[in-house]
Amino acid sequence: MGVSVGFISVTTEELNRAEKEPSWADDYHYELYGDTFPQPDRPYGGPDKAFAGLQFLLDETDVRLDFLMDGFQILEDGTLFGWTAEQIETVARQLRATPWEQLAVHYDPEQMTKENVYPNSWRLDPEGELAWLERAYEEVVAFFTAAADRGYGAFMSFSF
Repeated sequence: MGVSVGFISVTTEELNRAEKEPSWADDYHYELYGDTFPQPDRPYGGPDKAFAGLQFLLDETDVRLDFLMDGFQILEDGTLFGWTAEQIETVARQLRATPWEQLAVHYDPEQMTKENVYPNSWRLDPEGELAWLERAYEEVVAFFTAAADRGYGAFMSFSF
C-alpha cells in the first residue's frame, strides 16, 4: 500500500462538527467514500503517493502548500486533517498561477534520492517518475480548483 495523501471536499458545517466530534469525522470520512462514491457534487483527489515528490518541487516555488503541515488535525493519530474553505481557496489560487513547468524545472532525481524523498524511486525511471508527478500535480490542481469553486473545505487523509 504505502504512504498516501488524499482529499475529499466537505462543507464548513461538516468541518466544524468534525473539529468538535473527531470520532464522527472518522466515521463520516469513510461514509463519503462509501456506496455512493464518487458523488458528483463532492470533488475529491490528491497526490496519493506522489505527495512527497510534489512537496519537494513545491518547496522551490512561491506556492505555500505543505501537505503534512497545513490544515488542522482532527484525529490524534495524524490520519485525518481538516482544511477550511479559505485555505482551499488560497491554495487553489496559488496552484492555478503555477504552471507545471515552473515545478518541473526543480525535478532532480539525484537530489531527491539523496534526500530519500518518498517513494525514493526517482533514479529508476527518471522520465517516468516526472510524468507521474505531473499527473499528480494536475489532479491536485483540479481538486483544489473544483473545491474552491464550490466553496468547500476538505478532509485530508494521510494513510501509512
